[in-house]
Amino acid sequence: MSARTFRVIVRGAFADLTAEQRADLAAHAAEHEPLCAAFTPEGTLTYEIDARPFFTFRFEITADAEAAAVAARGETRVLAWLDERGYRHKHLTSRADEVPQTPPGARARREQRRNQRA
Repeated sequence: MSARTFRVIVRGAFADLTAEQRADLAAHAAEHEPLCAAFTPEGTLTYEIDARPFFTFRFEITADAEAAAVAARGETRVLAWLDERGYRHKHLTSRADEVPQTPPGARARREQRRNQRA
């Protein structure tokens, strides 16, 4: 099996936040607003703690595994992040979708032909 690229989404809710934890999340909320969402190898966290306790992590993971195993890998990373900060959570779900290999467009095909001739 060859390596494939997956987009992984892990969703959950913060649970039993202390006032200090809530204040810390609120202080960093601008860095984690939903408009900044992106699939990255490091992972992107989004939340709106003032509106609701839910969070979403997005990862782009390249692996030679099945989608379920890749989703579990994303969950493990999220759990480590939550544990490191002492955040409790609930309702954790994850999914991994393979990024389809799109055929090159007309411009890319022309460039490939030029490179083959050179």
